[in-house]
Amino acid sequence: MDNIFAVSTNTYHGFSLQEALEGISKAGFKAVELTAVKGYTEHVDWSMNDHEIDKVKEQLASYQLEAVGLSGHSNLLTDQGLDNFLRNIDLANRLDCRYIITATGETHEDESEMSDLAGFISTLQDVVKKCEERGLVLALETHGNLFGSGESMMELVDTLPAHSAGINYDTANVIFYGGTSPDKDLPKCVERVVFMHLKDKAGKPREWNFPALGKGNIDFSQLFQILRDKNYHGPMSVEVEFTSEGPGSLDVVHQAVRDSYTHIQKCLKNM
Repeated sequence: MDNIFAVSTNTYHGFSLQEALEGISKAGFKAVELTAVKGYTEHVDWSMNDHEIDKVKEQLASYQLEAVGLSGHSNLLTDQGLDNFLRNIDLANRLDCRYIITATGETHEDESEMSDLAGFISTLQDVVKKCEERGLVLALETHGNLFGSGESMMELVDTLPAHSAGINYDTANVIFYGGTSPDKDLPKCVERVVFMHLKDKAGKPREWNFPALGKGNIDFSQLFQILRDKNYHGPMSVEVEFTSEGPGSLDVVHQAVRDSYTHIQKCLKNM
């Protein structure tokens, strides 16, 4: 597979960007998905001035890492959330990212309800237009009460241009939010997947337990085979969110990133 394998810096929630980049680089990865989620993981922020943006780029270069995407998650169902995301589009462009990722509703425990799907689609079309102007691809994540599976997300992305919008397929979210398994769900939507979160899932379906790749119940070798058979060439970004208690220490996060890299290489070798 010729895909770019990255790590979401959200894996280092609670730690600095510097610590994240160092751990990701030392593990063997060559790319990152930067995180700009207000009130949660703010490794970068749309309010950064040019000097601060240049400093981030220098940090990336010093670790020989490429920023392939920006996690700009924001609640697109609210005016404030939409404004924040539009600003994140500009941020992604300033950081030379190719993809910008968001879900539709709240960042966590999303129980949003859709009262006006047609109106929301119109809003998304305006968002996509701005992405196109900035040279970005919008990746809508399988997440939350509304679009927790790839199959359900197809209803949304089929209304948007394929060259500039698609699905960010989160392999664990489809279990946690969508109540389905990725091996069954992914084939139903893979043609519109433009970005992926490689996230493992342990414990019960609705248990917050997302360990290093290979430490949970998801068969990534099987998913990689599906992706290869369907000629998926987009980026894949590892995201480890641990349990509700958190990782406990920076060393634990570093180890999880190393374990995930090792598991990816093992899966690819056995294909």
